[in-house]
Amino acid sequence: MKLFRTLAEAERGVALSGEPSGVCIGNFDGVHLGHQALIGRLREECAVLGAKPSVLTFDPHPARVLAPERAPRLLSTVEQRLAWMSAAGVEQALVLPFTPEFAAMTPEEFVEGVLVRAAGARVVVVGANFRFGRKQSGDAARLAELGERHGFITRVVEGVYARGRLVSSTEIRKLVESGNVRMAGRLLGRCFAVEGVVVSGAGIGSRQTVPTLNLSTEAEVLPGAGVYVTRATDIGSGAQWASVTNAGVRPTFDGEQFVIETFVLDGLRGEAPRRLRVEFLFRLRDERRFADAASLKAQILRDVVRARRYHAWIGSGSGARRGGRAILTRYP
Repeated sequence: MKLFRTLAEAERGVALSGEPSGVCIGNFDGVHLGHQALIGRLREECAVLGAKPSVLTFDPHPARVLAPERAPRLLSTVEQRLAWMSAAGVEQALVLPFTPEFAAMTPEEFVEGVLVRAAGARVVVVGANFRFGRKQSGDAARLAELGERHGFITRVVEGVYARGRLVSSTEIRKLVESGNVRMAGRLLGRCFAVEGVVVSGAGIGSRQTVPTLNLSTEAEVLPGAGVYVTRATDIGSGAQWASVTNAGVRPTFDGEQFVIETFVLDGLRGEAPRRLRVEFLFRLRDERRFADAASLKAQILRDVVRARRYHAWIGSGSGARRGGRAILTRYP
């Protein structure tokens, strides 16, 4: 994927390529099913026009400039979004710094300076609730009017529903933070995951309960406190393990800091990973206080049994259909 971080870079790059662009605009936090529908429509339009599928997005999130007190916690980093969009077939990305000056552009200035001169747009794909320009004064209808004047087509994609829910980054955040990671995964189109560095813990697990990989993460959205069936991946080697994870404050030991501790079901062989991705598949139970470490260890071992059954269920394919309805085993 070609990456441009300023208007000048994009203008030079598009001019040098001599190829028109199809542009999809948005924040794309999480690159969920709704975003994937936008990208899918973009690729269809580009195939007809012979244009390069491109995205226009912003860093930081516009709300952090315009209304920082209401800015959402983000599901993903810019780098993660770009990787997911590249895998979906996007060939160019324009990641613009969102500043007060940029926010002050009129809809006409945005179209002329960004979409036409910098991006070389021949088709622009947006969601039905798209807003742009100073004080969000432009909408999809206004974009279409300006597109007719400047020679590009505007395509509007309606919202996507999954399991009776309108797919949005806001809805996914609520699901994750309430512990409903299974539904969040269905709206994302992939399991919700947290990445970070493996760090040394307090040693309680190895001495009193079970040894765990302790994750230090800069993720802004974390699963609600509880115990989860998970899948752990060594980001360095790609090695992957079935696991069970506690997310919370460890009340049995009077903890106060939120931690993510992952127990690999079949144990680790060799050196522990330095960086870990933990995918949250299913919530087993609430986190709660136990009378002592022995009682907690007994419960953890029961959690391990349930986690093994869950992994066996999705791994065997027996979970592919239930009650006559297809179930995606990839996002259990």
